[in-house]
Amino acid sequence: MLLPVGDTPNPPGIPYATYLLIGLNVAVFLLIAVPLSGTRPELADPLLHEYLRVAGAKTPQAARILFQQLSAYDLYVFRHGFRPGSPDLSTLFSAMFLHGGWMHLFGNMLFLYIFGDNVEHRLGRFRFLLAYLGMGVLSTLFFALFVPSSQVPLVGASGAISGVLGCYYLWFPRNQIKIFVFLFPLLVTTFLVPARLVLGFYLLVDNLLPFLLDAGGNGGVAHGAHIGGFIAGLAIAWGLDRAPERRWRRGSEVAAGAGGDPGENLRQALVGDDLALADALYRQLGDRQARARLASETWLDLGEFYLTHRRFDPALGLFRRFIAERPADPGLDRAYLGAGKALIHQPRCITSAYHYFLAALDLARTPERAEEARLHLRGIERLGGKGPGTRQEKC
Repeated sequence: MLLPVGDTPNPPGIPYATYLLIGLNVAVFLLIAVPLSGTRPELADPLLHEYLRVAGAKTPQAARILFQQLSAYDLYVFRHGFRPGSPDLSTLFSAMFLHGGWMHLFGNMLFLYIFGDNVEHRLGRFRFLLAYLGMGVLSTLFFALFVPSSQVPLVGASGAISGVLGCYYLWFPRNQIKIFVFLFPLLVTTFLVPARLVLGFYLLVDNLLPFLLDAGGNGGVAHGAHIGGFIAGLAIAWGLDRAPERRWRRGSEVAAGAGGDPGENLRQALVGDDLALADALYRQLGDRQARARLASETWLDLGEFYLTHRRFDPALGLFRRFIAERPADPGLDRAYLGAGKALIHQPRCITSAYHYFLAALDLARTPERAEEARLHLRGIERLGGKGPGTRQEKC
């Protein structure tokens, strides 16, 4: 078994919108799916007769056999899942929060937990929620194009989550995914794999090939919805990246007119996921005396903010400046870890990154930070990227 269980680097802060979506999906399953799955449908329910007709129960005996296998949740899904042959606007949204079982729910929520925080941090909470719902709708409509007359209800959050994966693929190509390998008793371990390799495998092997072999969707898995969601995510991420100049100009203008505490202004820019403004505010702290008034946490959060936005050069410069100017600071382990993360994205700088991760491990103040440093060190060692014989430029 190969199972993704985490990713690195992760953005600072709590991904409230991601946790909200996970909570809603779990709540719907516990409060609706679980109780209704143990309840028989009402014989007088008019939807029951439509269900039996659509299911092809043409004789009383066939209808009786099918009824004995039905639960009230089956009818609930039939009503609130999206049926391409009987489209309804409300079911485009309600279907996203329904799941067919525990494993269906677990798999979707695991992927949302791993990949959602980075994308939420990039978009901001409100825009992330809008994008999630929009990608879910687009994934469903893409699926419906290939089975326009189907009465089989489509349910699950996987289309919307595939959209999140599409955004992640474009925005975080250098991230690493932590894979759990369970081949007991031969091998039980974890290792880091480049994000684009994992997501490319998900798109091509897990979805595109099965979709081409089963275009009618008879296999029980809506591969078309997964593909449509991924494409929607790629399109949204690409579109949002098209007008950077306007955003940088706006950030500089706002920063120039900002009053009050520069550190607090910078903190608000980070909370609002405003990269242009954060960058402009930091550049205003031009000398060491001005930076001395900046809280260490805000300084380090900005460096990690740069990492999540793939601005590795400014992130590296920021972390190195922190190390040089605050050599006794309690947050030094974060600075070394951040510098290592920035360096692994630089050409031929793996050896330098390795030494930064070693320093982060030596200085780690939390078990989680020490484990993250170890993961990077093991990943570099497996790639053969450490040691005096490694060719590299000055980093």
